[in-house]
Amino acid sequence: MDFPITRLRRLRRTEAMRRFVRETSLEPSALVYPLFLCPGEGVRREISSMPGVFNLSIDEAVKEAEEAASLGIGGLLLFGLPESKDEQATGAWDHNGIVQQGLRALKQSRSAKDLLLIADVCLCEYTSHGHCGIVHKNGDDYEIENDASVNLIAKTAASLAEAGADIVAPSDMMDGRVEAIRDELDAAGLEQTPILSYAAKFASAFYGPFREAADSAPQFGDRRSYQMDGANLREAMREIEQDLGEGADMILMKPAMPYLDVIRAARERFDVPIGAYQVSGEYSMLHAAFAKGWLEPERAMMESLLSIRRAGAGFIVTYFAKEAAKVLA
Repeated sequence: MDFPITRLRRLRRTEAMRRFVRETSLEPSALVYPLFLCPGEGVRREISSMPGVFNLSIDEAVKEAEEAASLGIGGLLLFGLPESKDEQATGAWDHNGIVQQGLRALKQSRSAKDLLLIADVCLCEYTSHGHCGIVHKNGDDYEIENDASVNLIAKTAASLAEAGADIVAPSDMMDGRVEAIRDELDAAGLEQTPILSYAAKFASAFYGPFREAADSAPQFGDRRSYQMDGANLREAMREIEQDLGEGADMILMKPAMPYLDVIRAARERFDVPIGAYQVSGEYSMLHAAFAKGWLEPERAMMESLLSIRRAGAGFIVTYFAKEAAKVLA
């Protein structure tokens, strides 16, 4: 029926009514908080382009984890800044690598035991050149070697799982890495460790602040030969389908806001857990607007997260996790 019999505003009149008919909900357990682990003790170094986000020594990361657990946050996504880098990304798969040390410390923290510990699996933070794989150079030309990179990525995933990661999350976008990781995990007796694949990770301008946080900017070239072209939705579905076929248990879309249509398309097509990563550039541009007084911080933060959830993400990786959890409490 049409107006005046149908009056849609009847269901918007009060907060109680709006809450009663709300279609999409958000809870702290659906949030994942990224942490950047660095060597040292008592280190809490703010990242200039990401207000409120820090490089943390392991003792400080344990404190952050305990706070996150107290807020009901679902999990942590761990990145590492090694003491040294080389062309083989040795720090990524070293038994005593920074994230491996962090995982063991977090597992020993009683307060943090309710958190899922998700280990990002990539080589870019650990390579001297900043690329996500092994580089073959020929004069001024270079190529990221897919298969050689996959071998190290699989080795890294097994090392992180052995150290205590509840979930391993390959973010490199090399072909075949999910199958290689599954084989490596199973061979090591880690068949219960699930794989969260960054199945559709786009070559985006929104990663800039992260590269400061993780010290992972490429020293030459860019990542467009392995991260996805932002124009391609159908190709994203092919990437997801291939990763699921290789054994991925969950998938992650990255970035979130500029690719809400990709999240929606994946949700409609695939019956697996789907998450999205509200990346550093999304976080930083909102903070820039907050600092100028152009946006109301709490409302804009929550609206941005709700839009990702509404698009179809079951969980969200976000640097707003603690602030959002406090609002939702």
